[in-house]
Amino acid sequence: MSTRPLWYFAHESNTLRHGDNRSIVIGETHVVDGPPALCSRGLHASRRATDALSYAPGPIVYRVRLGGAVVHGADKSCATERTYVAGGIDAGPVLRRWSRMCALDVIHLWDAPAVVTRYLKTGDESIRAAAWDAARDARAAARDAAWDAAWDAAREAARDAARDAAWERQDRRLSQMLSRAIRGASE
Repeated sequence: MSTRPLWYFAHESNTLRHGDNRSIVIGETHVVDGPPALCSRGLHASRRATDALSYAPGPIVYRVRLGGAVVHGADKSCATERTYVAGGIDAGPVLRRWSRMCALDVIHLWDAPAVVTRYLKTGDESIRAAAWDAARDARAAARDAAWDAAWDAAREAARDAARDAAWERQDRRLSQMLSRAIRGASE
């Protein structure tokens, strides 16, 4: 059994996918037969919340432990057993807030329209559509002028290192936000 809980996202029905349809319940362990194989057979989870999010079929987040036979990949693990230790909450509001925070981390890189900045800072749903339209228009206008410079910068090793460090910060932030939401729901 994995010692540190991993992350797993489920869809709103709180059942397993791919025709399995078993209910997900805190404290229960699901078991599958046969050897686990990443992406094709077994029960998956990720060490990093951002990695689990990239495979998420929905917004319901769990902390899980894997057991039995376990195979590890770069961004996920797969096992014959998965125990649900915490969570089962709709992380949608947390994910939207986290996304806005990540956007604000890089807002200085472009001349964002005021409505975009206001939406990112407040999350005010009444201006979301206007912010989206303004961002799309601004991006289209700037894309051609910035493309060459951005492409050159993307090739540099320093940028790769900065991107990796930023990704780690974003993952820590998301993990902390999700953990707080799970603790708050269980109190």
